[in-house]
Order: sequence, then C-alpha cells, then structure tokens
Amino acid sequence: MKVFSSEYTFDYSWEECSTANWRKYCPWNDKSTHVIAVDTLSREVDPATGILRTERLITCHQQAPAWVISLLGGSNTSHVYETSYVSPADKRVTMCSTNLTWANILQVRETVTYQPDLTTSSPGHERTQFTQDAKITAVCGGWQKIRTKIEEASVERFSENAKRGREGFEAVLEMSRRVFGEERAKEQAKLH
Repeated sequence: MKVFSSEYTFDYSWEECSTANWRKYCPWNDKSTHVIAVDTLSREVDPATGILRTERLITCHQQAPAWVISLLGGSNTSHVYETSYVSPADKRVTMCSTNLTWANILQVRETVTYQPDLTTSSPGHERTQFTQDAKITAVCGGWQKIRTKIEEASVERFSENAKRGREGFEAVLEMSRRVFGEERAKEQAKLH
C-alpha cells in the first residue's frame, strides 16, 4: 500500500468552500472535463446531529494506457462512489470515495476534509484548510515488485490529478464568489 497526502489552504471561507464543493464538476472547472456525470444516489439530514449525508456516483473518462485495456479488458469509463458528510455545527466537510472500476486490481480509498483554518484566518479574511489522504493498494495477483510499481505509478498520477483538482476548484471558488457577489448587489439594488 502507498499513501498520498496533501494539505492546502484556500483563501476562501468555509461557507464558500462547502457551498462551492457541490459545483466542483461544473463548466466553471476546466480542469475536470474528464468528469462525465455526477449522480446523487441519496441525501439525508440526520435530525439528531444536523449532518447532511450524501452518496454520489461519479462517472469519469480516464485515459488508461491501451496495453492496460487490452490486457485487462474494460473501457476508459470509470466509476467512483463518494459519501460526504457536511457538519454545519462543526464547520467540517468530509468526503470519502473509492473506485468501483478495476477495484479487483487497484483499490483507491480517498478522504478529503474542508474546515476553517483558525491559525491563519482573521476577521473579514477567512481561510479554509483542505486535507487529502489516499490509500492506494494493488490487489492483483503476481509479484510484489509488480504491485509496488503499479502503486507507485498510481500515486504519481494521483498527485498530478490532485494538483489539477485544486486548481480547478480555485476557479470554481473564484467564479462562485463573483456570481454570488453580483446577485447580492442586484438584491441590494432592488431594496433601494
């Protein structure tokens, strides 16, 4: 098993990040064009805790090497199952995802959190701490050396995709701030 971990601080409030998170795979994000569909399977609020739990199926077009497809079969379409928990009381979003496609060969378990960055935020300038951890395990048979190579290559690709994902989410956050600001200005103008 190989582990990928990263941390990043977004220059946006937790409220902005937790709201924009639902738009992460929209046309504003030119870094996520590989995402074909996001289907919400279930969504419920726990009446005791106020935590919103959502299950989604994310369908992607991943460019797998041709030799992998010819050797293992399948296609360039892959599916990821995601469960997210939004706790307004704790100001925390936790998202857990796992690959469904080729899970008999490679298992990827990712956990992402967004929460206020209390160490660098100041009044009027709130920031959000983002953490991302992924455990990548080659479960295919064969020699350990082959499994290790598969895991290493997967961590490298995961790292590249994580960087693009952060860049894309920054674009979504920027556009969300602008659009919501314009809407607030329109509402204010109506009141005066």
